[in-house]
Amino acid sequence: MLSAKDVKDRLPDIVEGLFRNVPSGVGSRRKDLRLSHGELRGVLEKGARWAIANGFGTSSDLENIENQGCLDEADPDAVSDRAYERGKDQLGTVGSGNHFVEVGYVAQIFDEEAARAFGLTRGQATIMIHTGSRGLGYQVCDESIRQMLSAAGKYSIALVDRQLCCAPLNSPEGRRYFSAMAAAANYAFANRQLITHWVRETFEEVFAASDSSLGLGLVYDVCHNIAKKELHRVEGKDMMLCVHRKGATRAFAPHHRLVPDRYREVGQPVLVPGDMGRASYVLAGTQRAMDETFGSTCHGAGRMMSRSAALRSARGRSIIREMEERGVYVRAASKATLAEEMPEAYKDVSKVVEVVHRAGISRLVAKIIPMGSIKG
Repeated sequence: MLSAKDVKDRLPDIVEGLFRNVPSGVGSRRKDLRLSHGELRGVLEKGARWAIANGFGTSSDLENIENQGCLDEADPDAVSDRAYERGKDQLGTVGSGNHFVEVGYVAQIFDEEAARAFGLTRGQATIMIHTGSRGLGYQVCDESIRQMLSAAGKYSIALVDRQLCCAPLNSPEGRRYFSAMAAAANYAFANRQLITHWVRETFEEVFAASDSSLGLGLVYDVCHNIAKKELHRVEGKDMMLCVHRKGATRAFAPHHRLVPDRYREVGQPVLVPGDMGRASYVLAGTQRAMDETFGSTCHGAGRMMSRSAALRSARGRSIIREMEERGVYVRAASKATLAEEMPEAYKDVSKVVEVVHRAGISRLVAKIIPMGSIKG
């Protein structure tokens, strides 16, 4: 198991290695992995299972991924040729905006039992990955907005905002979108699994040791910004619902059948990333979340500044130097991204997770302090 001290001594090598091995930035692409149409179809059908079958990780990783890394409702035929084109060489890349690969360490444990179940100890080094379905998912969304605007008129749905366009779930338009969205989610599962593989390779190169000896096991991979069909209890009856989590993530309770066996007694791990200068958190799902929020909790802190306001605030400053003064080694594809993602552009995630903890919809397990990060 790697400690914070182990990583701190080699931090520049680690971050520079990650920056080389995991492309980041707007439109970032891999030169060493270009998928054929048939291969990409397999990704959209099988998600992380495709990645494992092709040598990117082990079957044990699947046990610690939501839905074992695959949404069965996915239909690759619901994805347009343009989305296929955008996705064929972006698998295994971070992208831009608030997406990242971050090296940190466990600074505080709040729940000893859950931390033991999750394999987390104080002073332990960690790696957190935050990214999704890249240009393919964006294309699915962009095309679907136009289709849903038309569908809203067709089904006489009054919209208070065009961005809330929709269609009945069981309509042809609704079914097609849900199938395309699930395919994009499978792309995201595979994307994070490939990045996990190259993160492990980077650490193996730096420390000249195997990923297993370094303790680079997967704690959990959880979806965010997604709609899923799930069974929930409503007014005393079990009902199949479509739960839309926007700016939210799943937080299933202890003993829920969809929580991995190793976590069944303490609840599903919940990952809440913060900004690159302060902290991120690991929480656990609760029964109150099942009762009150359809098994959901927050996904992150949310912005305090718009991106344009952050850019104005950063003029004349060196965000890289400011981060180094905080003890965080950062690499990014552009200075603009660093400015947009500077810590003060975000709410304090510590205050956010305190709210959800006190509300009982997830409970605090561990606090992670960043040491290094790659951004788009």
